[in-house]
Order: sequence, then structure tokens, then C-alpha cells
Amino acid sequence: MTKNSDCKKFYVIGLNYKKADVVTRSNFSLSKEKQKELLEEAKRINIKSVVILSTCNRIEIIGFAKHPFQLISLLCKYSKGTMEEFAKVSYVYKNSEASEHIIRIATGIDSQILGDYEIVGQLKEAFYLAKEAGTVNAYLERLFNVSLAASKETKNKTSISSGTTTVSYAAVKYIKDNFSKKDPKKILVYGLGDIGQNTAKSCAEYLNAHSLTLVNRTEEKAIKIANEINAEMAAHKDLGTKIKESDIVIVATGASTPTVTADMIHKKKEQLIIDLSIPRNADPVINDSDNISMIDVDVLSKKTKETIEERKKQIPLVEDIIQKHKSEFYEWLNFRRSTPAINSLKKSLELIQKDAITSHSKKYQDINSQLVEDVTSQMINKIVSKFAMHLKAENTQANRSIKVMNDVFNLEPSEN
Repeated sequence: MTKNSDCKKFYVIGLNYKKADVVTRSNFSLSKEKQKELLEEAKRINIKSVVILSTCNRIEIIGFAKHPFQLISLLCKYSKGTMEEFAKVSYVYKNSEASEHIIRIATGIDSQILGDYEIVGQLKEAFYLAKEAGTVNAYLERLFNVSLAASKETKNKTSISSGTTTVSYAAVKYIKDNFSKKDPKKILVYGLGDIGQNTAKSCAEYLNAHSLTLVNRTEEKAIKIANEINAEMAAHKDLGTKIKESDIVIVATGASTPTVTADMIHKKKEQLIIDLSIPRNADPVINDSDNISMIDVDVLSKKTKETIEERKKQIPLVEDIIQKHKSEFYEWLNFRRSTPAINSLKKSLELIQKDAITSHSKKYQDINSQLVEDVTSQMINKIVSKFAMHLKAENTQANRSIKVMNDVFNLEPSEN
């Protein structure tokens, strides 16, 4: 009978943005070095097949264990999180539920922003790290390949990732759609908190034909980010001058009162002001100027909400893709589990065939042994084929069927 990885089961243990806040997720996050150490210890304690997925939105350990507590203990040991914290916000998936969970993640349907495919690159990175550490078995390799195939089909056949879903990127897309590369503009990003940084980086990536300058109260931060994205940096004391020189000003400061005022704006030059701050940090009176266009975060948020609603319409299509790839995975898995049993069944039937032909050949001297062997061999192949089709079916309880076969035919034990 087929052994089942020393009675180990397949688990996904973890936590994500749905129940765990950013502080809790940070407590359980694992640096690359910690991930490598965890994988090495997993091997030492005979947890040989495991992958670690640690991102800003989720932390998961995926692998085979006798009990999920083994994986949870490793996570707590190598992170700053505690068992008590984990118990409050965690989830544990087992076997088929765990496998489907990975496929769902890859399609973007389980992302914090519906349809966000950033997780795909993170899944690949997690897989390669585990592969390098030698903690990937055939099951995990096949599951990750199937998951990536589901992701690719989702991208190609649905529009679940179309449109803009963050106000920072919505701002950049607005500029991209309305200002051509043939007419380069001077862009100023003022304020480099999370939104400001994301916007600046998106400007550098998608609007590289335009001039980009960064201003921040903490100038060291502006210098650092400007160097990272190959942008210009200006001192905060020169803010008014730089605003007047700019064609597009993106405001992302966190002040409680306006930081960009009417006296900073050019009196005649046409300018676009994009205010991503809450509350507004560009004085609303600026919008009274005939040469000024101003867009605030509410306008951009409306566009992102519309995008999400459109993406939700794609969910049924994605669910069909998930089920298709899940079925393909379980067809492969059931076939892999059943192959040793099928081979053993065929050997058992061939022994019965050989004994029967030998016995009847002694009784009937004129029997055509070759003809009998050919006919019975065809029967054996058809019987074996029927069993193989049964075991490959997704809804078959393969282990139970193999046990029945073993009880009836006394199959030889075999390794996976």
C-alpha cells in the first residue's frame, strides 16, 4: 500500500490583511535571512517540504507536517509574533482546501486589492527560495506550476486586473492619459509619505519622459528617494519657486492645514494641481484661478471604486478558471498516488493469469496457450484501465479505493 509522507498532511498556516492589522503582520513578518534559517530548521526536524510566503499583506507557511502546530511553532520562533497573537487572527487550511487557497492567491482574487498581481512575483520568489533550500517536493512543484498557469489564464482571459485601484496610480494615469510624451512637463511631488513615495515611484516608472522633482520637509528623505528613482531633489525653502516653475504639482503632505497656497501658484501659466492629501493640503481657493485645474483625492477615489466594481463582475470567470486548474491538479495527484497501486494490481492479475493458464494447460493438452494468454491479457488491461480512470477522477477517495484493492488483491507495498 502507498505510504503517505509518514502520515503527514498538507497545510497552509498564516494570517493576512483580512483579520490582522499592519502591526500584527509586521510582528510575524520574516526577513530573507530568517526565512532561510526557518527552512534549514524545518529540514532538521523532518519537515522536508515547505515554502514561506512573507509579504506586507500576508505571512504563510505552506508545507507538509504531522500537525499544523509544527509549522506555527516555526513561524513564532523566527518572527516576533506569539502563539496567542497568532490564534486570534490566523487561519489553517488542510489538504485540498490548502491547495485551492494557493491557486486562489495566484489569480489575484484573494488580494487586498482585487485583481492585484503583485503576489505572483512574491509567490515565485518564495518558491525559488525554498527550491534553493531543498524544501520543495513534487507536490509543491506541481501545485505552484498549476497556480501560475491559473494566474496566466486569468490575466489573458479576464479583465480583473484592468483599470486603476490606488489613488497614487490613478493620479499618474491621469497625467499619462492627458499629457503626451511629445510635450514633456515639469512635475513636482511635494510630500514623501507612503502615498507620496508610491506616486513619485510611479511617475518615474511610467512618466520617464517628463522632468520629476521631489520636495519634502525632511530633505534627507527626499535625497534618498530621488537617488533611488533618478529624480531631482529641491530644498523645502525653495518650494514656492519650484511650484511656480512646475506644470504639474502633486501634493501628498500630511498637514492639518493647506501647505500649498494661492501665492505659490503661477499667475498666468496653466498648471495642474493634484491633491492626494486628506485633509486637502492645496488651498481650495487656488481652483478659482482660470489657469489652474485642480483634482482632489475624492475624484481619483471615485475612479478606483468604479474599477473595483468592474473587477467584481469578473469574479465568476476567475472562479471557473480556479476550478479548472484545481481539477487538473487533483487529476495529476490522484494519478500519482494510484500509479504504484495500479502497477501492483496488474502484477497480481498477471500472476492469477499465469497460474490459471498453467493449471488448464495440464488438463487440456490441445489448448492454445498463446490465444488464451492474448485474450486474458486484453481483459487484464481493460480491468486495470477501468481502475486507473476511477482513481484519477477528482471526486474519488483514492486512498479508500486503494485500500479496497489491497484487501481484495493483497497488493505489494510500494513507495511514493
